[in-house]
Amino acid sequence: MEYRRLRNSDLSVSALSLGTMTFGEQNTEQDAHQQLDMAAAHGVNLIDTAEMYPVPPRAETQGRTESYVGSWLRRQPREKFTIATKIAGPSRGFAWIRNGPRINQEHLNAAVDASLKRLQTDYIDLYQIHWPDRYVPMFGQTSYDATQEKDSTPILEQLSSLNALVKAGKIRYIGLSNETPWGVSEFSRLATQAGLPSIVSIQNAYHLMNRTFESGLSEICRHAKVGLLAYSPLAFGHLTGKYQDPNAQGRITLFPGFGQRYQKPNVPAATAAYLQIAKDAGISPVKMALAFARTRWFTSSVIVGATTLAQLEENLASSELTLSDELLKKIEAIHELYPNPAP
Repeated sequence: MEYRRLRNSDLSVSALSLGTMTFGEQNTEQDAHQQLDMAAAHGVNLIDTAEMYPVPPRAETQGRTESYVGSWLRRQPREKFTIATKIAGPSRGFAWIRNGPRINQEHLNAAVDASLKRLQTDYIDLYQIHWPDRYVPMFGQTSYDATQEKDSTPILEQLSSLNALVKAGKIRYIGLSNETPWGVSEFSRLATQAGLPSIVSIQNAYHLMNRTFESGLSEICRHAKVGLLAYSPLAFGHLTGKYQDPNAQGRITLFPGFGQRYQKPNVPAATAAYLQIAKDAGISPVKMALAFARTRWFTSSVIVGATTLAQLEENLASSELTLSDELLKKIEAIHELYPNPAP
């Protein structure tokens, strides 16, 4: 396993990391521990979770994922692992989380304390804002609409509250998720200006059918020294090829309406094209997609998730694959034909 340092930190993270959002919904606690054991055995040291997990989010299950990670973590040498979790933001409902989550001092303090308890640890290595407190287009929305602006916690206030948690020893580093170029720029600018902790990572969707990160975000993240933690690298299973079978079972079929960004017109054609070039090359489409995301210059780690050990094993095996120049040219040709069909 390759390890990469998040540049604004002393964290060295595995190039593949384990996502856990199925723990507590599609995976039992025993399943979760088996996945964590397998990932650790392959050299994975970054475990990513969130207070709102598992998904789909429900009041009855909220926090269960962190609890499953915590019951495993308490039996491990804590210093070997980078534990990342996230605070939920506003605008998506979730009244069962503090009567509607916000990113302010009160909510941050409560959220961190609750996550620490569930994770059974004294500190969180990487604490991320799951999505912005302010309005931004997210999760398949592609156009910014100024009329949707709303009151939000000022970014400087968010940074100051996070800094207090760093000083208290409850969190080590700060990250963003589902952010925009303007957001990364402001967090970085204000942190430098006020002498507050720098952002070290951004967790955004990135895969063969969503390469929007490559434009504005890659530039600002390079200059701000912010590493990408790429989520959904298999496009919710589309890039595995399993949904080519009309009888396939997965998150999209189990939870109708979940994953709206993959219900767009060019997704089927782009999916088929990527699957075909993997087939022609004689490699697994899973390994191809993960290797592509892993080997981009701006990627710090690719977050892989699975519901079975067999799936996870194939995901982890992709760490050994490097794509040929010929294959990369074919990928670029498809990208030109179907640019970002699932942003």
